[in-house]
Amino acid sequence: MSSHQKTQSGFSWGMALPLIIFASLAGLFFFGLQTGDPSKLPSALLGKKVPQFDLPPLEGLSEKGKPVAGLSSKDLARGDVRIVNFWASWCVPCRDEHPYLVKLAAASKAPLTGINYKDKTVAARRFLGRFGNPYVAVGVDTKGTAGINWGVTAMPETFIIGGDGTILHKHVGPINGEIIEKELLPAIRKARSKG
Repeated sequence: MSSHQKTQSGFSWGMALPLIIFASLAGLFFFGLQTGDPSKLPSALLGKKVPQFDLPPLEGLSEKGKPVAGLSSKDLARGDVRIVNFWASWCVPCRDEHPYLVKLAAASKAPLTGINYKDKTVAARRFLGRFGNPYVAVGVDTKGTAGINWGVTAMPETFIIGGDGTILHKHVGPINGEIIEKELLPAIRKARSKG
């Protein structure tokens, strides 16, 4: 009797082996998904200057009667630590994180700038009208080119930028109170201590 033939009980190792291999690989894949933290994705840009960009303002967005400015790489190298947040009105996690952005801007006293990613102007303005505008500037990345250059993989993403325009910290996914206290505020304090 060969190893591929059925035993008296009807069991065949030849038929069971692929199923065992598949189940083992599925188990390893599932375990791998459970242990990874997407907010800790490595970024090739950490420690490097922000990519060159010049984004127009969100048309029709104003604050206290004045138009809100767009955003460029030059704006992020003016000597003060800044926060850059990629967001979109179509992004459900962006809605969840928005109240925390308001808290982050107040707690950090660092200018919070937004990059509106692949969005419609009216929808983006409506989003900020409904949830509030915590941003001192909003650049519009209609085609997603800036997002690609920054290495953005998901919405929302938040970056801490040093006063010289260097990317010092990246957080993937929505922020919350715990992330502000344990991750972002310490990163901002560390950036300020470096001058």
